[in-house]
Amino acid sequence: MAVKHTPTGIVHSGHKGGSTGCGTDTKEEEDHWVNTNDKITCDKNGCK
Repeated sequence: MAVKHTPTGIVHSGHKGGSTGCGTDTKEEEDHWVNTNDKITCDKNGCK
């Protein structure tokens, strides 16, 4: 599963309502995150 940060357009591994692979909390500013099947574009450890 992947989750997209809509303001930046960056796609992370993880899901809305939890944490991304690189450790970002998707519960903060929850309306900025959407679950997606897009290719992961985050270059940080844990996501790539």
